[in-house]
Amino acid sequence: MQVAKPAVKSTERISSSRSQTVVGRDHGDKPAPLKVRLWRYRWAYLLILPGFLYLVIFHYAPLWGNIAAFQDFSPYRGYFRSPWIGLQNFSDVFTSPDIGYVIWNTVLLSLLQIIFAFPAAIVLALMLNSLLSQRFKRFMQSVLYLPHFLGWVIIVSIWQQFFGGAGLINQVIQALGGHTIDFITNSAFFRPMLVLQVMWKETGWGTIIFLAALSSIDLNLYEAAVIDGASGWRRLWHITLPGIRNVIIILLILRMGSILDSGFEQIFLQMQGVDLRVAQTIDIFAYIRGIQGGQWGLTTALGLVKTVVGTGLILLTNKAVKLLGEEGLF
Repeated sequence: MQVAKPAVKSTERISSSRSQTVVGRDHGDKPAPLKVRLWRYRWAYLLILPGFLYLVIFHYAPLWGNIAAFQDFSPYRGYFRSPWIGLQNFSDVFTSPDIGYVIWNTVLLSLLQIIFAFPAAIVLALMLNSLLSQRFKRFMQSVLYLPHFLGWVIIVSIWQQFFGGAGLINQVIQALGGHTIDFITNSAFFRPMLVLQVMWKETGWGTIIFLAALSSIDLNLYEAAVIDGASGWRRLWHITLPGIRNVIIILLILRMGSILDSGFEQIFLQMQGVDLRVAQTIDIFAYIRGIQGGQWGLTTALGLVKTVVGTGLILLTNKAVKLLGEEGLF
Protein backbone atom coordinates (compact mmCIF):
# COMPACT_ATOMS: atom_id res chain seq x y z
CA MET A 1 0.00 0.00 0.00
CA GLN A 2 2.84 2.39 0.80
CA VAL A 3 4.47 1.77 -2.58
CA ALA A 4 1.25 2.63 -4.45
CA LYS A 5 0.90 6.14 -2.98
CA PRO A 6 3.65 7.87 -5.00
CA ALA A 7 2.22 6.37 -8.19
CA VAL A 8 -1.17 7.87 -7.41
CA LYS A 9 0.40 11.24 -6.71
CA SER A 10 2.41 11.16 -9.93
CA THR A 11 -0.74 10.24 -11.85
CA GLU A 12 -2.54 13.16 -10.25
CA ARG A 13 0.31 15.49 -11.24
CA ILE A 14 0.18 14.26 -14.85
CA SER A 15 -3.61 14.66 -15.06
CA SER A 16 -3.48 18.11 -13.47
CA SER A 17 -0.77 19.25 -15.86
CA ARG A 18 -2.81 17.94 -18.78
CA SER A 19 -5.92 19.73 -17.56
CA GLN A 20 -3.91 22.95 -17.26
CA THR A 21 -2.71 22.52 -20.82
CA VAL A 22 -6.27 21.90 -22.03
CA VAL A 23 -7.69 25.05 -20.48
CA GLY A 24 -5.05 27.21 -22.14
CA ARG A 25 -2.16 27.23 -19.63
CA ASP A 26 1.39 26.05 -20.04
CA HIS A 27 3.15 24.07 -17.34
CA GLY A 28 2.75 26.10 -14.16
CA ASP A 29 0.31 28.89 -13.33
CA LYS A 30 1.32 31.29 -16.12
CA PRO A 31 -1.34 31.57 -18.89
CA ALA A 32 -0.27 30.58 -22.37
CA PRO A 33 0.35 33.46 -24.82
CA LEU A 34 -2.58 34.63 -26.90
CA LYS A 35 -1.06 33.40 -30.15
CA VAL A 36 -0.59 29.94 -28.66
CA ARG A 37 -4.20 29.77 -27.47
CA LEU A 38 -5.54 31.00 -30.80
CA TRP A 39 -3.58 28.34 -32.65
CA ARG A 40 -4.47 25.64 -30.12
CA TYR A 41 -8.21 26.26 -30.47
CA ARG A 42 -8.16 27.38 -34.12
CA TRP A 43 -10.83 24.92 -35.24
CA ALA A 44 -13.22 26.00 -32.48
CA TYR A 45 -12.73 29.67 -33.41
CA LEU A 46 -13.22 28.80 -37.07
CA LEU A 47 -16.60 27.25 -36.24
CA ILE A 48 -17.57 30.32 -34.22
CA LEU A 49 -16.48 32.78 -36.94
CA PRO A 50 -19.59 32.61 -39.24
CA GLY A 51 -22.00 33.25 -36.37
CA PHE A 52 -19.79 36.02 -35.01
CA LEU A 53 -19.61 37.74 -38.40
CA TYR A 54 -23.39 37.43 -38.77
CA LEU A 55 -23.94 39.20 -35.44
CA VAL A 56 -21.46 41.94 -36.23
CA ILE A 57 -22.70 42.65 -39.76
CA PHE A 58 -26.45 42.36 -39.28
CA HIS A 59 -26.95 43.26 -35.59
CA TYR A 60 -24.12 45.45 -34.28
CA ALA A 61 -23.05 47.41 -37.37
CA PRO A 62 -26.62 48.68 -38.06
CA LEU A 63 -26.70 50.23 -34.57
CA TRP A 64 -24.73 53.11 -36.11
CA GLY A 65 -27.90 54.07 -37.99
CA ASN A 66 -29.66 55.03 -34.75
CA ILE A 67 -28.04 58.47 -34.93
CA ALA A 68 -30.66 59.27 -37.59
CA ALA A 69 -33.18 59.49 -34.73
CA PHE A 70 -31.52 62.78 -33.75
CA GLN A 71 -31.21 64.15 -37.28
CA ASP A 72 -33.37 65.47 -40.08
CA PHE A 73 -31.94 62.55 -41.98
CA SER A 74 -31.79 62.40 -45.77
CA PRO A 75 -30.33 59.42 -47.66
CA TYR A 76 -28.82 61.88 -50.15
CA ARG A 77 -26.95 63.79 -47.45
CA GLY A 78 -25.92 60.81 -45.35
CA TYR A 79 -25.24 60.68 -41.63
CA PHE A 80 -22.46 63.26 -41.63
CA ARG A 81 -24.23 66.04 -43.54
CA SER A 82 -27.80 65.65 -42.27
CA PRO A 83 -28.66 68.43 -39.79
CA TRP A 84 -28.99 67.61 -36.09
CA ILE A 85 -32.40 68.39 -34.56
CA GLY A 86 -32.04 66.86 -31.07
CA LEU A 87 -35.19 65.20 -29.72
CA GLN A 88 -37.57 66.68 -32.29
CA ASN A 89 -38.23 63.30 -33.91
CA PHE A 90 -39.23 61.78 -30.57
CA SER A 91 -41.56 64.71 -29.94
CA ASP A 92 -43.16 64.23 -33.37
CA VAL A 93 -43.71 60.52 -32.67
CA PHE A 94 -45.61 61.06 -29.44
CA THR A 95 -47.59 64.06 -30.68
CA SER A 96 -48.80 62.29 -33.80
CA PRO A 97 -52.63 62.01 -33.81
CA ASP A 98 -52.42 58.35 -34.85
CA ILE A 99 -49.91 57.12 -32.29
CA GLY A 100 -52.56 56.33 -29.66
CA TYR A 101 -54.47 53.67 -31.57
CA VAL A 102 -51.26 52.49 -33.26
CA ILE A 103 -49.73 51.57 -29.89
CA TRP A 104 -53.04 50.12 -28.69
CA ASN A 105 -53.35 47.86 -31.76
CA THR A 106 -49.76 46.65 -31.39
CA VAL A 107 -50.00 45.89 -27.68
CA LEU A 108 -53.42 44.26 -28.05
CA LEU A 109 -52.24 41.93 -30.81
CA SER A 110 -49.16 40.96 -28.79
CA LEU A 111 -51.25 40.29 -25.68
CA LEU A 112 -53.69 38.15 -27.67
CA GLN A 113 -50.78 36.11 -29.01
CA ILE A 114 -49.35 35.70 -25.50
CA ILE A 115 -52.73 34.64 -24.12
CA PHE A 116 -53.66 32.19 -26.89
CA ALA A 117 -50.63 31.29 -29.03
CA PHE A 118 -48.05 30.95 -26.24
CA PRO A 119 -50.01 28.38 -24.17
CA ALA A 120 -50.98 26.52 -27.36
CA ALA A 121 -47.37 25.42 -27.83
CA ILE A 122 -47.28 24.09 -24.26
CA VAL A 123 -50.53 22.16 -24.69
CA LEU A 124 -49.38 20.70 -28.01
CA ALA A 125 -46.03 19.68 -26.51
CA LEU A 126 -47.84 17.87 -23.67
CA MET A 127 -50.04 16.06 -26.18
CA LEU A 128 -47.07 14.99 -28.31
CA ASN A 129 -45.14 13.89 -25.24
CA SER A 130 -48.01 11.59 -24.23
CA LEU A 131 -47.88 9.63 -27.50
CA LEU A 132 -46.54 6.11 -27.00
CA SER A 133 -45.62 5.32 -30.59
CA GLN A 134 -42.31 7.03 -31.35
CA ARG A 135 -42.82 6.63 -35.10
CA PHE A 136 -46.21 8.32 -35.02
CA LYS A 137 -44.80 11.00 -32.71
CA ARG A 138 -42.00 11.85 -35.16
CA PHE A 139 -44.49 11.92 -38.03
CA MET A 140 -46.76 14.35 -36.18
CA GLN A 141 -43.81 16.56 -35.28
CA SER A 142 -42.78 16.79 -38.92
CA VAL A 143 -46.33 17.70 -39.96
CA LEU A 144 -46.67 20.32 -37.24
CA TYR A 145 -43.26 21.88 -37.94
CA LEU A 146 -44.00 22.34 -41.64
CA PRO A 147 -46.05 25.61 -41.48
CA HIS A 148 -43.12 27.36 -39.78
CA PHE A 149 -41.07 27.07 -42.97
CA LEU A 150 -43.78 28.60 -45.16
CA GLY A 151 -43.59 32.32 -45.89
CA TRP A 152 -46.39 34.67 -44.95
CA VAL A 153 -47.29 35.10 -48.62
CA ILE A 154 -48.09 31.39 -48.85
CA ILE A 155 -49.87 31.37 -45.47
CA VAL A 156 -52.09 34.29 -46.45
CA SER A 157 -52.85 32.68 -49.82
CA ILE A 158 -53.91 29.45 -48.11
CA TRP A 159 -56.02 31.47 -45.68
CA GLN A 160 -57.71 33.23 -48.57
CA GLN A 161 -58.69 29.88 -50.07
CA PHE A 162 -60.44 28.92 -46.85
CA PHE A 163 -61.81 32.19 -45.44
CA GLY A 164 -62.03 34.51 -48.47
CA GLY A 165 -65.27 35.64 -50.10
CA ALA A 166 -65.30 32.58 -52.39
CA GLY A 167 -63.39 30.34 -50.02
CA LEU A 168 -64.24 26.89 -48.72
CA ILE A 169 -65.91 28.13 -45.53
CA ASN A 170 -68.26 30.43 -47.45
CA GLN A 171 -69.08 27.66 -49.90
CA VAL A 172 -70.19 25.50 -46.99
CA ILE A 173 -72.22 28.41 -45.58
CA GLN A 174 -73.92 28.91 -48.95
CA ALA A 175 -74.64 25.21 -49.23
CA LEU A 176 -76.41 25.40 -45.87
CA GLY A 177 -78.49 28.36 -47.05
CA GLY A 178 -76.60 31.14 -45.25
CA HIS A 179 -75.04 34.41 -46.41
CA THR A 180 -71.36 34.63 -47.21
CA ILE A 181 -68.97 36.41 -44.84
CA ASP A 182 -65.65 37.77 -46.05
CA PHE A 183 -63.57 37.09 -42.97
CA ILE A 184 -60.40 38.51 -44.51
CA THR A 185 -61.60 42.10 -45.09
CA ASN A 186 -63.94 42.26 -42.12
CA SER A 187 -62.47 44.54 -39.45
CA ALA A 188 -64.26 42.68 -36.66
CA PHE A 189 -62.50 39.43 -37.59
CA PHE A 190 -59.13 40.96 -38.42
CA ARG A 191 -57.40 40.53 -35.04
CA PRO A 192 -58.76 37.01 -34.33
CA MET A 193 -57.68 35.91 -37.81
CA LEU A 194 -54.16 37.23 -37.24
CA VAL A 195 -53.87 35.33 -33.95
CA LEU A 196 -55.19 32.11 -35.54
CA GLN A 197 -52.67 32.43 -38.35
CA VAL A 198 -49.80 32.81 -35.89
CA MET A 199 -51.05 29.80 -33.94
CA TRP A 200 -51.26 27.64 -37.06
CA LYS A 201 -47.86 28.72 -38.33
CA GLU A 202 -45.75 28.78 -35.15
CA THR A 203 -47.35 26.51 -32.55
CA GLY A 204 -45.72 23.33 -33.87
CA TRP A 205 -42.31 24.98 -34.04
CA GLY A 206 -42.74 26.37 -30.52
CA THR A 207 -43.07 22.86 -29.09
CA ILE A 208 -39.39 22.05 -29.70
CA ILE A 209 -38.07 23.68 -26.53
CA PHE A 210 -40.94 22.38 -24.41
CA LEU A 211 -40.44 18.82 -25.67
CA ALA A 212 -36.75 19.08 -24.78
CA ALA A 213 -37.70 20.27 -21.29
CA LEU A 214 -40.22 17.44 -20.90
CA SER A 215 -37.60 14.85 -21.83
CA SER A 216 -35.41 16.01 -18.93
CA ILE A 217 -38.02 15.15 -16.27
CA ASP A 218 -37.10 12.07 -14.24
CA LEU A 219 -39.41 9.18 -15.17
CA ASN A 220 -39.05 7.75 -11.67
CA LEU A 221 -41.25 10.60 -10.44
CA TYR A 222 -44.11 9.40 -12.64
CA GLU A 223 -43.63 5.80 -11.54
CA ALA A 224 -43.73 6.82 -7.88
CA ALA A 225 -46.84 8.92 -8.50
CA VAL A 226 -48.60 6.01 -10.21
CA ILE A 227 -47.76 3.72 -7.28
CA ASP A 228 -49.20 6.32 -4.90
CA GLY A 229 -52.41 6.35 -6.94
CA ALA A 230 -52.05 9.79 -8.56
CA SER A 231 -54.31 10.33 -11.56
CA GLY A 232 -53.12 11.67 -14.91
CA TRP A 233 -54.21 15.22 -14.05
CA ARG A 234 -52.42 15.01 -10.71
CA ARG A 235 -49.21 13.91 -12.44
CA LEU A 236 -49.59 16.72 -14.93
CA TRP A 237 -50.16 19.36 -12.25
CA HIS A 238 -47.56 18.23 -9.70
CA ILE A 239 -44.79 16.76 -11.90
CA THR A 240 -44.98 17.80 -15.55
CA LEU A 241 -45.82 21.49 -15.24
CA PRO A 242 -43.36 22.14 -12.37
CA GLY A 243 -40.71 20.32 -14.41
CA ILE A 244 -40.99 22.78 -17.30
CA ARG A 245 -41.91 25.86 -15.26
CA ASN A 246 -38.49 27.48 -15.56
CA VAL A 247 -38.51 27.09 -19.33
CA ILE A 248 -41.99 28.62 -19.55
CA ILE A 249 -40.90 31.59 -17.45
CA ILE A 250 -37.75 32.23 -19.48
CA LEU A 251 -39.62 32.12 -22.79
CA LEU A 252 -42.33 34.38 -21.40
CA ILE A 253 -39.74 36.93 -20.26
CA LEU A 254 -38.16 36.93 -23.71
CA ARG A 255 -41.59 37.25 -25.33
CA MET A 256 -42.30 40.38 -23.28
CA GLY A 257 -39.30 42.03 -24.92
CA SER A 258 -41.00 41.86 -28.32
CA ILE A 259 -44.43 43.04 -27.20
CA LEU A 260 -44.20 46.03 -29.56
CA ASP A 261 -43.40 43.76 -32.53
CA SER A 262 -46.56 42.49 -34.18
CA GLY A 263 -45.29 41.14 -37.51
CA PHE A 264 -45.08 43.58 -40.40
CA GLU A 265 -45.36 41.20 -43.36
CA GLN A 266 -48.39 39.32 -42.03
CA ILE A 267 -50.40 42.49 -41.49
CA PHE A 268 -49.20 44.33 -44.58
CA LEU A 269 -50.43 41.52 -46.85
CA GLN A 270 -53.95 41.65 -45.38
CA MET A 271 -54.59 45.28 -44.44
CA GLN A 272 -56.15 46.24 -47.78
CA GLY A 273 -59.88 46.75 -47.31
CA VAL A 274 -59.63 46.76 -43.49
CA ASP A 275 -60.16 49.83 -41.33
CA LEU A 276 -56.74 51.42 -40.79
CA ARG A 277 -57.56 52.15 -37.15
CA VAL A 278 -57.73 48.38 -36.62
CA ALA A 279 -54.93 47.24 -38.91
CA GLN A 280 -52.23 49.85 -38.35
CA THR A 281 -49.53 48.81 -35.87
CA ILE A 282 -46.18 50.38 -35.02
CA ASP A 283 -44.40 48.55 -37.86
CA ILE A 284 -47.05 49.59 -40.40
CA PHE A 285 -46.95 53.16 -39.04
CA ALA A 286 -43.16 53.21 -39.47
CA TYR A 287 -43.51 51.93 -43.04
CA ILE A 288 -46.11 54.54 -44.01
CA ARG A 289 -44.29 57.45 -42.40
CA GLY A 290 -40.75 56.32 -43.16
CA ILE A 291 -40.63 54.43 -46.47
CA GLN A 292 -43.63 56.09 -48.12
CA GLY A 293 -43.44 59.47 -46.38
CA GLY A 294 -39.67 59.86 -46.29
CA GLN A 295 -39.53 60.67 -42.56
CA TRP A 296 -36.48 58.52 -41.88
CA GLY A 297 -35.51 60.21 -38.62
CA LEU A 298 -38.98 59.86 -37.14
CA THR A 299 -39.20 56.13 -37.86
CA THR A 300 -35.67 55.59 -36.55
CA ALA A 301 -36.69 57.33 -33.33
CA LEU A 302 -39.74 55.05 -33.16
CA GLY A 303 -37.54 51.98 -33.58
CA LEU A 304 -35.22 53.22 -30.84
CA VAL A 305 -38.19 53.69 -28.51
CA LYS A 306 -39.30 50.12 -29.26
CA THR A 307 -35.85 48.82 -28.34
CA VAL A 308 -35.74 50.75 -25.06
CA VAL A 309 -39.28 49.71 -24.09
CA GLY A 310 -38.59 46.05 -24.96
CA THR A 311 -35.40 46.03 -22.89
CA GLY A 312 -37.21 47.67 -19.99
CA LEU A 313 -40.03 45.13 -20.12
CA ILE A 314 -37.53 42.26 -20.01
CA LEU A 315 -35.82 43.75 -16.98
CA LEU A 316 -39.10 44.46 -15.17
CA THR A 317 -40.57 41.04 -15.93
CA ASN A 318 -37.38 39.32 -14.82
CA LYS A 319 -37.40 41.33 -11.59
CA ALA A 320 -41.05 40.49 -10.93
CA VAL A 321 -40.40 36.80 -11.53
CA LYS A 322 -37.49 36.78 -9.10
CA LEU A 323 -39.59 38.55 -6.47
CA LEU A 324 -42.08 35.67 -6.82
CA GLY A 325 -39.33 33.21 -5.95
CA GLU A 326 -38.41 31.96 -9.43
CA GLU A 327 -34.95 31.91 -10.98
CA GLY A 328 -35.65 34.30 -13.82
CA LEU A 329 -33.54 34.90 -16.91
CA PHE A 330 -30.48 36.40 -15.20
